[in-house]
Amino acid sequence: MLLAIDGTVLYLAVPSLTEDLSPTATQVLWIGDIYAFVLAGLLITMGNVADRIGRKRLLLTGSAAFGTASVLAAFAPDAETLIAARALLGVAGATLMPSTLSIVRAVFLDPAQRTRAIALWSVGATAGAALGPLVGGVLLEHFWWGSVFLINVPIMVLALVGGWFLLPESRGTAGRRIDLTSSVLSILAIVPLVYAVKRWIGSGPDTIVLLAAAVGALGGWAFLRRQTRLDVPLLDVSLFRLPAFAGAVGANALAIFAFLGLLFFFSQYLQMVRGYGPLHAGLAELPGTGAAIVVIAVIGFLVARLGTGRSIGFGLGLGALGLAGIGATAPWTSYWGLGASLAVLGLGIGIAMTLSTDSVVGVVPKERSGAAAAIAETGYELGGALGIAVLGSLQTAVYRARLELPGNLGAGEHATVNESLASTLATIDDGAVVAAARDAFASAMRTTSFVAAVLLLVAAVIAWRVIPSSPVTKVHHDVA
Repeated sequence: MLLAIDGTVLYLAVPSLTEDLSPTATQVLWIGDIYAFVLAGLLITMGNVADRIGRKRLLLTGSAAFGTASVLAAFAPDAETLIAARALLGVAGATLMPSTLSIVRAVFLDPAQRTRAIALWSVGATAGAALGPLVGGVLLEHFWWGSVFLINVPIMVLALVGGWFLLPESRGTAGRRIDLTSSVLSILAIVPLVYAVKRWIGSGPDTIVLLAAAVGALGGWAFLRRQTRLDVPLLDVSLFRLPAFAGAVGANALAIFAFLGLLFFFSQYLQMVRGYGPLHAGLAELPGTGAAIVVIAVIGFLVARLGTGRSIGFGLGLGALGLAGIGATAPWTSYWGLGASLAVLGLGIGIAMTLSTDSVVGVVPKERSGAAAAIAETGYELGGALGIAVLGSLQTAVYRARLELPGNLGAGEHATVNESLASTLATIDDGAVVAAARDAFASAMRTTSFVAAVLLLVAAVIAWRVIPSSPVTKVHHDVA
């Protein structure tokens, strides 16, 4: 949960830290992006490191590094130091994410217990992303911008102390060296792709976006080609021949694609169209988080009745229903339709993420659980980034298409309104123009929700038919 919060908590702190540190526009971008770049780029490598040196050892080392980097970031005297601290946070986060999931896989040997444990783990992953702006809003109302980093420290102290006494050590292919060339290629595959997505979000498709995507694609091709030739690959490509594994990775990425893609523009809708403050908007999004927690209670019954594949399909279908509900109830003056739709969405995404993650780590041998966990985490990171880029770009395109502006509006004002609703609210005083921009944004939000619902519905049908629906225990033992 803390790692997911750290991915979004900084957004609200940018104005105050900009006033304090006076970073350049480029430095502001690096402060926000370097964490995700480093984290995503190192996940596959660190998952293998966890299998080799021990998951508990890597988790405790990463916790100490994360706490140290958090203090460095909180008291950074200049932008350069803050960028370096954020990079170190990404390195530490990459050691923590696959370690947590592979430890769950190693500790809970009973498949039913493991599924419930991963349900709780998934709540942390989804709730953290949703809670980031809320936590940031609460802290920034009372403290300076560095407080969004200092909240990490007591949690890391708790992880160090509790982990030292409570966690058993586990490892997989200990003693085998990690292929450094594969590590470099994995970074060359993932980081340029994440950069292309983030630049696409910020400035739209351009030559740099295409170039970065091409570098990522080339790096990915070279990485996968090398994996097929190694005796002990960094990423076992043969795993994707298993329908339970390949389908689960895809379902996991699509679930977070829809969830984070929605949160990106839905938070803006609540604040800029409905007039909610940041804290009020964060509270309004909590039904989705609360419903995800309910998954812990229902997941065992659901798998027993439907099996894994059909349950994942059912969860994605519920998510599609929730997205469609958001689009349908947005015109209501009351909040309750949106709240109920968010709850349905949170429940569906929680079911799909829990079981897809469980399938990813459950069908591989226990000694490779760190590597499998890293694949699940990488799917989460890329799915979230692509969700924000694709659905955010669709939102912007539909917003511009639905604008109905007065004919006497000046060229400069027309360009401002066409840019975004945020720029309109900041610079335009004409009430009719502002109302037209809000109407266009609300209409675009509804359309984007319906499109995302259709995508999830298609994914639900595919998951229902492709991912095996045998109980988890049978799938695991068959593969093992």
